[in-house]
Amino acid sequence: MDPQAKEQHVHSVFESIAPKYDMMNDLISFGRHKAWRKFTMRKMAMKPGDTAIDLCCGTCDWTIDIAHTSKKGGIVGLDFSQAMLDVGKGKVAKLGLADQISLVQGNAMDLPFPDNHFDYATIGFGLRNVPDLVKVLQEMQRVVKPGGQVVCLEMSKPGWQPFKFFYYLYFQQIMPLIGKFVAKRHEQYKWLPESLVHFPDRERLAEIYREIGLQQVKAYSFAGGVAALHMGTKGTDKA
Repeated sequence: MDPQAKEQHVHSVFESIAPKYDMMNDLISFGRHKAWRKFTMRKMAMKPGDTAIDLCCGTCDWTIDIAHTSKKGGIVGLDFSQAMLDVGKGKVAKLGLADQISLVQGNAMDLPFPDNHFDYATIGFGLRNVPDLVKVLQEMQRVVKPGGQVVCLEMSKPGWQPFKFFYYLYFQQIMPLIGKFVAKRHEQYKWLPESLVHFPDRERLAEIYREIGLQQVKAYSFAGGVAALHMGTKGTDKA
């Protein structure tokens, strides 16, 4: 799929599944995505007042966690799906965080922010959906301050058999059926396993982090390799 067609397809998928996105996340990950996010927040070690941009923020669960941890720092949630942002906006308002969190409809490959602007740039379960993941990581690196962190929490590829076999059986065959019967969106949930086919594994994504100039790169694997956390620091010599 060419980049433009992928972008249009992914946009239509997330516009369609927005109302039941949170419920389906809990169901298809058996709720483990919340534990992975908590682990990530501990590793990020945010301080009160730190600022962040959360790319592909979707319905803003991680954006809200970041805001709670920062306490008073300005947080931006950016997504290209207005339907997803609308769900997130309701959550943000209900929690009284509208003064701290700004939600922006935008393109992760062309962030509307200046260089060296945030302490953190995060992306959760969205990097595999973008047309050019290197460009997104470079943009994340650009907008964080020297010493700031680029953080990605994403699905990954287990390498150990026979677990690998059962993982792909679930991800490619069973999960779309759950989407069909629970969310009434079979074709949309077929996209999720398809999006992982050409996505780099944990080691390769860590290499990409280093190739674009990020330092102190760390990678953590979850649940036998079904998901991974990558973290890298922007060097102080970056303009």
